[in-house]
Amino acid sequence: MGNKTNGLLALLGLGALAYWKYKKSTPEQQQAVKDKINTAKDNLNKWGNDLKSKANEVASQVQNKVDEVKTKTEDSIN
Repeated sequence: MGNKTNGLLALLGLGALAYWKYKKSTPEQQQAVKDKINTAKDNLNKWGNDLKSKANEVASQVQNKVDEVKTKTEDSIN
């Protein structure tokens, strides 16, 4: 439990240091940080959308296979 507490305190400290450094920086440096964050967010959203579409594609393929097997099974029973 001590490691988690120390880790959280370290993370909180790093966050406070980053916030302080951001507030002390020039407007150009602040804009550069905002641009990096927005780019990272856009890339993450793109990756998530790609992953979602790939998952939907695989689910559709699986559903088609299930329907195909059902049809073959029903045909062989009749």
